[in-house]
Amino acid sequence: MTDWQSYVDDDLLGGGLLTAAVIIDATGGATLAHSDGYDLKDGEGAAIIDKFEIPLKALVEGVAVNGITYTGVEADDRSIYGKNGDTGVALARTSKAIVIGYYNAQRQPELARLLVDKVASYLV
Repeated sequence: MTDWQSYVDDDLLGGGLLTAAVIIDATGGATLAHSDGYDLKDGEGAAIIDKFEIPLKALVEGVAVNGITYTGVEADDRSIYGKNGDTGVALARTSKAIVIGYYNAQRQPELARLLVDKVASYLV
């Protein structure tokens, strides 16, 4: 059994590159683990899965995470990156989970993206 919460607490948040994180089930969208106060709203998990199935939707419609819609800046069937002002999200999909990291203006977007992708690659 996977300890999803340790991936959030230790791997995603432990280095200080992200300010919040959540991991959801890649098939149903249910939350597997999340930071305190940072979780998906009803329907967001299913919508995120849909964006990975048709990545162009992330670029056209954006991606909603924790009640905030981020403009899609890059998307494919493995990763989605979005911005909202000077904050952003990085999402990376595996066959079992979708790793989501949030960063703010004090963090470097490129490093946040790399970390989310690295944790997702490790989960594969």
